Amino acid sequence: MDRRSLLLGGTAALAAGSLPAMSQTANEVRIGFTYALSGAAALIGVDAQRAFETAAEIINNDYNFNLPMAKGVGIPSLGGAKVKLIFADHQSDPQKGRAEAERLITQENVCTVIGSYQSAVAVTISQTCERYQIPFVSAENSSPSLHRRGLKYYFRPAPHDEMYTAAMFDFFDAMRKKGVKIETLALFHEDTIFGTDSGNTQTKLAAERGYKIVADIKYRANTSSLSAEVQQLKAANADVLMPSSYTTDSILLIKTMAELGYKANAIVAQDAGFSDTTFYAAVGDQVNGSISRSTFSLDLATKRPMVGAINAMFKERSGKDLNDLTSREIMALLVVADAINRAKSTDGTKIRDALAATDIPGDQTIMPWKRIKFDESGQNNDADPVLLQYIGGKFVTIFPPQAAVAEAVWPMR
Repeated sequence: MDRRSLLLGGTAALAAGSLPAMSQTANEVRIGFTYALSGAAALIGVDAQRAFETAAEIINNDYNFNLPMAKGVGIPSLGGAKVKLIFADHQSDPQKGRAEAERLITQENVCTVIGSYQSAVAVTISQTCERYQIPFVSAENSSPSLHRRGLKYYFRPAPHDEMYTAAMFDFFDAMRKKGVKIETLALFHEDTIFGTDSGNTQTKLAAERGYKIVADIKYRANTSSLSAEVQQLKAANADVLMPSSYTTDSILLIKTMAELGYKANAIVAQDAGFSDTTFYAAVGDQVNGSISRSTFSLDLATKRPMVGAINAMFKERSGKDLNDLTSREIMALLVVADAINRAKSTDGTKIRDALAATDIPGDQTIMPWKRIKFDESGQNNDADPVLLQYIGGKFVTIFPPQAAVAEAVWPMR
């Protein structure tokens, strides 16, 4: 064991030993969630709340869905105990996330923490959970570096950006074989861990697959102006623009493009802002034909009717259809509840061991995945991405072929 592991283990043992007696009662299991519930990303946090409430309804009541924990009431191995959701606002601030995770564990006595949308916040939350030997389940954080830090209590059921980006380049390769000209790329990414990791991955795969990067622009997240950056994109005039930006920056990008007269030939986005209904409400008429990677599509409802039923449950709460983020959030809570049931305990270490032993077939999810099974780093490598195109106010699955319901419209114009 190296010095870092020894220190981490000692710190975790001390932290765990200092925890107050768990206040989990016989009829409830307390699970913590930390998201931005105020500030620029608040709407993402509110949508997440509705997704987790939908999952809790499935767990706490008896539904005839082919999903973990849907049939029967509550957590069977704990006498039907109901899941209780405890929410905390990290305000998109990594240090606030650290503090809120600690409060959830030490004061709210949660047995697991789920979060957090922004990958930069997931870094501090997961480190805090590791110290207290409480599992952190990364519902929709996509930075590849998150599962490569040697943490034992970190788990991610969904894909990371290397998996998503590989799907994008597989799509480019397939389009090339059809005679479509795709030679040059423009990368546009914010400067937190999400954008930086995304840009690095895209650069690596472009070199490996034979695509030329004609612009690689890193900008300051939550900036007030993107005029200079968009002028660079316009001058480069790449075959594909590949943005990695959260919602407010994505809206600013598209509005600035319109102001400066730059129309991208094609946009293939790294999700984030390009999966948010707020983005499409603001600029949807300007991005018809844009493509985003995803882990979910409502198209799956044609093969699995329960997907449509669960979407209806979510829509009743939120007024929205499920999307890439909220579908992952629902699955994250179902995975946690399944692990708690198999652990027969609310002890963090026992839940961690149960999560590590998870093996859920893909047809027992609402996702187009092979299965949910974690490797030693806590990553599920069987979560298969899809690409969605925004056409006429809705998303259609265009890739891979086995999931596609339509051919890609190319170029956007």
